[in-house]
Amino acid sequence: MIDPELAGVLDLLPAVDLSDPVAARAAMETMLSAMRAEIPGIETLSIEDRQIPGWEDDPDVSVRIYRSVSAAEPSPGILYIHGGGFVLGSVEAEHAGAAVIAIETGAVVVSVEYRLAPEHAFPAALHDCYGALRFLATHAGELGADTDRLAVFGASAGGGLAAATALFARDQGGPSLCFQMLQIPELDDRLETPSMRAFIDTPMWNRPLAEQSWRAYLGEWPGGADVSPYAAPARADDLSGLPPTYISTGEMDPLRDEGILYGLRLLQAGVSVELHQFPGTFHGSSLVSTAAVSIRARTEASLVLRRALGVG
Repeated sequence: MIDPELAGVLDLLPAVDLSDPVAARAAMETMLSAMRAEIPGIETLSIEDRQIPGWEDDPDVSVRIYRSVSAAEPSPGILYIHGGGFVLGSVEAEHAGAAVIAIETGAVVVSVEYRLAPEHAFPAALHDCYGALRFLATHAGELGADTDRLAVFGASAGGGLAAATALFARDQGGPSLCFQMLQIPELDDRLETPSMRAFIDTPMWNRPLAEQSWRAYLGEWPGGADVSPYAAPARADDLSGLPPTYISTGEMDPLRDEGILYGLRLLQAGVSVELHQFPGTFHGSSLVSTAAVSIRARTEASLVLRRALGVG
């Protein structure tokens, strides 16, 4: 059953369709523009847009860097990866989210403008995220970041990319991460979990949208035998050596079970995990920011990040 506070606004939520990426991106930007509000504390941040080298032979990557203007010593560093089903989203669209995290944690936040599918299929987005993580680590002195306290953060497809970036960094020998926060993550292209089979018409995200998303990202029908775990982290055989993890899921989200199962497998691999399944929620229900369950999830995420990053 959908939380009553959320159920009351279902008719106001946007319909998502990834079949026309250009139109979908324009619709998303229009919606977010209408929702933009002042960000309390934004004046405490220095905000800079920069072009950084891509990983290996990839093109340059745009990032937006958020730093406290009053930091007197090295701060934690967070790579912020936006969501959008691998097809939508941007640094500008999630400006408020990244800024709030920087304000609440005092961290140096690097938000990455990764290349979007289907124009740029896997591994383009992963390479851009990893390039941004390397930039955060190698420029830590300039940015005022503490290389012993680097984390990745992402929601939805951003959560999947955060998990993939953590896997890739482990296997590339660094940068070392102290934490990963995976909110309602998109992790498994096989679309076989009970929640993915059940939720075919849920608000904001459902099985048909998941199919569109994975086809765009993989450039083929999802579920093939040769899909890389760096594309779909649920396919990884070995989850050992990954950083402590926080995973959140929504009760009526088709991605629910893959997030829970990933958390369970991380635990079995010896990784410290905090898993929170929020009742009555659906994918993207946090857009209803005044609902009590949304406030609770947002408050918990801030507390968890602060604790993980050693922020008093």
